[in-house]
Amino acid sequence: MSQQPIDNKNLEVATLAAGCFWCTEAAFSIIKGVERIEPGYTGGTVTNPTYDQVSTGTTGHAEAAQIFFDPKVINYKEILEIYFAMHDPTSLNRQGADVGKQYRSAIFYHSPEQKAIAENLIDELNKEAIFDKPIVTAVEPLKVFYKAETYHKDYYKKHPKEPYCQVVIAPKIAKLQQRFFDKIKVPL
Repeated sequence: MSQQPIDNKNLEVATLAAGCFWCTEAAFSIIKGVERIEPGYTGGTVTNPTYDQVSTGTTGHAEAAQIFFDPKVINYKEILEIYFAMHDPTSLNRQGADVGKQYRSAIFYHSPEQKAIAENLIDELNKEAIFDKPIVTAVEPLKVFYKAETYHKDYYKKHPKEPYCQVVIAPKIAKLQQRFFDKIKVPL
């Protein structure tokens, strides 16, 4: 069973939680083949949660992003390789100073193929001892994704000088630009 195209461009979607969704959106916005990113919430129990609710850690949701990509330019495994490089998949319910289940590392798969690719890559990375500790990234089926409030969209692009953006997001972008040089969009 292959994933159904998302729109007339035959885009596929990856739903990933890697801590703060501002970081995930900013990181993937520079990758060739990524057409659109939607920050939001998934994996919880409350219908239509708000940022304030999710931030309490009581809804069970993770801050996540849906990455819409062209599989003719970049495939799902490559998306996941970038995902694992842009955050710490060995920290349980935490990314840096962001602590709580809402900041967990999780892959929410859309198809059995995505599940298999994610699990195989995690096994491969653990066997290669890429990280100092085992990967704790959860691999779960996507049930429902709620878009975040509009002020979260393009947060880094709109607020690059804010301290959080400078201290947390900018270094992640610089790291990806060096490590995945061949996958970075050429600035217009």
